[in-house]
Amino acid sequence: MGRTNGYRAGTRDLFSRGFRQSGPEKLTTYLKCYKVGDIVDIKANSSIHKGMPHKFYHGKTGIVYNVTRRAVGVICNKRVGNRIIKKHINLRIEHVKHSTCREDFLNRRESNESRKVAARETGERLFLKRQPKGPIAGHSVSTESNEPQRIYALAY
Repeated sequence: MGRTNGYRAGTRDLFSRGFRQSGPEKLTTYLKCYKVGDIVDIKANSSIHKGMPHKFYHGKTGIVYNVTRRAVGVICNKRVGNRIIKKHINLRIEHVKHSTCREDFLNRRESNESRKVAARETGERLFLKRQPKGPIAGHSVSTESNEPQRIYALAY
């Protein structure tokens, strides 16, 4: 057999539904509100064929630029050769979900603002930048109850 190259070639696992996730779509999917400028994750739902993205866009993140009754327009970056092209794709809302990529930033910003207010009241200086985890502090290892082990190659 030759190598197939259809529109959905190689998507047997990519588009398969998770364990106990098959069946009709939940109503909460249709009740979510999308606005222009929202960051969304593209996740194709294989049980709904209409408005389904190409397999390339599955797992990509984009920004909503258009909203209609049943679908949203998403701007997504696609790398072609040595350049990145902004692609405008139209997807039904079953195939998108709100992205959580900014949650950590928004939570950190909120906590930093509350720490700033508290610091202004007490008059202390704050350092709010994130720091990488440093090396482990120095310590000594005791051999009283921890005998050293000899490591050597096993004979054939």
